Amino acid sequence: MIKESYEEIIELERQRQEHNVELIASENFPSQRVLNACGSILTNKYAEGYSGKRYYGGCKYIDMIETKAIEDVCKLFNCNFANVQPHCGSSANQAVYRALINTGDTVMGMDLGAGGHLTHGHKMSFSGQDYNIIPYGIDENGIIDYEEFEKLMYEHNPKMVIVGASSYSRTIDYKRFRDIIEKYAESHDGERPYYMVDMAHVAGLIAGGAHPSPFPYADVVTSTTHKTLRGPRGGLILTNSEEIIKKINRAVFPGIQGGPLEHIIAAKGICFEEDATEEFKVYAHQVVKNAKAFAESFLKEGWKIISGGTDNHMFVLDVYDSIGITGKEAEEELDRIHITLNKNQIPNDQLPPLKSSGVRIGTPAMTTKGWKEADFEKLARIIMDYLKICKDGKQEENREEYVEKVVRLIESVKAEQ
Repeated sequence: MIKESYEEIIELERQRQEHNVELIASENFPSQRVLNACGSILTNKYAEGYSGKRYYGGCKYIDMIETKAIEDVCKLFNCNFANVQPHCGSSANQAVYRALINTGDTVMGMDLGAGGHLTHGHKMSFSGQDYNIIPYGIDENGIIDYEEFEKLMYEHNPKMVIVGASSYSRTIDYKRFRDIIEKYAESHDGERPYYMVDMAHVAGLIAGGAHPSPFPYADVVTSTTHKTLRGPRGGLILTNSEEIIKKINRAVFPGIQGGPLEHIIAAKGICFEEDATEEFKVYAHQVVKNAKAFAESFLKEGWKIISGGTDNHMFVLDVYDSIGITGKEAEEELDRIHITLNKNQIPNDQLPPLKSSGVRIGTPAMTTKGWKEADFEKLARIIMDYLKICKDGKQEENREEYVEKVVRLIESVKAEQ
């Protein structure tokens, strides 16, 4: 039985976040303004519906908040319409499916093993269960196979195409996907699938000008608001089509959600406001610089990285091929020396998901804490040396030494701030 109070457990987690190196690519540290909004009195308010069309009274200021958040995110991503109510990225994706296509329709999405996301068609997700999914993947170099994608389009005639990833480290060519879709439409009497982009992982990089934007190419774009956007946990849907946003709005409410989380929507709006600053642009570019330097440190030592490097905020390190331990073992052992990351499957992984051959590594969170290229290069050295010791089974007698190395690295960055 757990004896600690909720407050005590929260404090323990605060300390963990303070004293660990956070390398999970989908995590970040939002500002105090964002945190304050998340814990604000806005959580008290029920506000089913949309601004000006609520099913509850007393929504004057709620409408102001949600309208402002929509205005700010449309300005941030240079688009016309937005729905800021989705509770998470997965529900945002579900809303797009329900809004634009029918159950059983054919959808093309990036295979999970190649770097895609569960909601892009995995059999354990609603997407793989409710729709006919045709997966596309990457070539022998770990790059999206655009030619295979085009071939599959003509073979299967999808109603919707999903572009985006959760563990793909290279730049996504949104224009090239659009060109392929338009070429397909020309040979099919103008009929073409909806083009959806899930930019959840790279949204902050896009906002900061460190990654190409899916606009004006995509019909509809979804995202989370945490990760690289550095906001609260939540979802988002964007489009330039008035027809599409009407369908999206109905799909979100009353389709899949009830009352929106207005405290989270306020926090989203604050993050959109922060992401429009010059300071955030500098941050977004630093995230990429750090990831490149981090990945290069492993490559120089002969370790294997899927796709051969990174253009964004993350990469997948094949620890099984590099050193002969599983992703699960690497995750657990590194956590013991205060380095947090997650096991991740690699393309055509021979190990099961709960073991995996790789680990996914990201730089957004520690970049928020002021880390630069040299800091990540030092961290790479610590990780490689420690995992070699783990491979030899000598981690028990050496663990405290490496805990101290991590602590010293964290403290040295703080001292430079």
